[in-house]
Amino acid sequence: MNIGLIGSGGREHALCKKIHESKLVKKIFCLPGNAGTSQLATNIEVDILNFKKVLKIIKQYKINLVVVGPEEPLVKGIVDFLRKNKIAVFGPNKYASKLEGSKAFMKMICAQNQIPTAKFKICYKNTQVINFLKRSELPLVVKADGLAAGKGVTICKTKKQVIKTSSEIFKGKFKSSRTVVLEEFLKGEEASYFIIVDNNNFKFFGTAQDHKRVYENDKGPNTGGMGAYSPAPIVTKTLEKKIISKIIKPTLKALKTKKKSYNGFLYVGLMIKNDEPFLIEYNIRMGDPECQVILPRLKTDIVKVFKKATLNKLKSIKIKWKKQKCMTIVLCAKGYPGSYKKNLLINNIKKIKLSKSDFIYHAGTKIRKGVLRSNGGRVLNISSLGDSFFKIRKKIILNIKKLSLKNFFYRKDIGWKVIKNNANY
Repeated sequence: MNIGLIGSGGREHALCKKIHESKLVKKIFCLPGNAGTSQLATNIEVDILNFKKVLKIIKQYKINLVVVGPEEPLVKGIVDFLRKNKIAVFGPNKYASKLEGSKAFMKMICAQNQIPTAKFKICYKNTQVINFLKRSELPLVVKADGLAAGKGVTICKTKKQVIKTSSEIFKGKFKSSRTVVLEEFLKGEEASYFIIVDNNNFKFFGTAQDHKRVYENDKGPNTGGMGAYSPAPIVTKTLEKKIISKIIKPTLKALKTKKKSYNGFLYVGLMIKNDEPFLIEYNIRMGDPECQVILPRLKTDIVKVFKKATLNKLKSIKIKWKKQKCMTIVLCAKGYPGSYKKNLLINNIKKIKLSKSDFIYHAGTKIRKGVLRSNGGRVLNISSLGDSFFKIRKKIILNIKKLSLKNFFYRKDIGWKVIKNNANY
């Protein structure tokens, strides 16, 4: 069968590689893809938010199944559009996509269904912010309601910072929404829990821990993710039961009650406090860079999983995992997540001799005139499988050092908490 994969980041390269391994696949078409996907698939340059053009390509190349990688086309309703045009597509509908597309919507789902989350206030003007501040402790978390490419969350330590950050959102700093969600700051340990969902059932699809802050020791502004590892040892069997019963099941039930069942990947962003899970956020797709550490551990044919999900037959497939651990470190253009240069030359990538347990996933890359260059802030994901996070990290850093790094940077401490707390990791 022919598969269409929508997106152009590290997540999509990881998905493309896994899809490429499937015996069910004849051809893969990436819309638009990147330098990495071009080695495995046919890249087709298209605006993925122009659904009519996307549909035309799907029909032209006789694509049998479409997999949507990024959040923006999902939030804007690509799944509803394609289904209306009788195209088999993996991903959530427009209504269910509001779980990520609107933090206010997600918080209201929590409030209406007793799902554990941080105390919050949805604000539309400064007076509401000031009133919430009067009865709240600092620090406070200020979130832009809509999509903000991983940059819409600020932990504010002063009242002045809360008001300033909120005002910027009200004035339209992020095009997706002028609504602010204020949250109490939860102290604990973050973890990500993934499931794959059809209209009737869901299956576990891995755990991971992301590193959002740009600098080592979790300092500096939030980014789209500087690195990750899987599995997340904090997610024990006991905790997993709580995540499913207190968070996942009530959410899926709430959507089903509204006749808007969820279908696709669902990423549950958690804060673990005193062995209790609190929902921080939902993402309606695989995480990036979490995808790059979960998929190398997957043993089951991913296309079989996608097919079962689109046919609402997930119950009939057993998803199997490798016992090995996986880690990725993100190589970024200097200046990210602020302003950074594009079109930077990426040298010596062919000097890295990859074993079966090593992977280089392209994120912001393009081939221009036969030369590999950067095309975004997060450029490459260097990933590896192994039995110890400490040894995996060492191996990844050795591989990164083989590249010419004059205009790039990365965090050398990915996995620092898990490595420090447990010698076996």
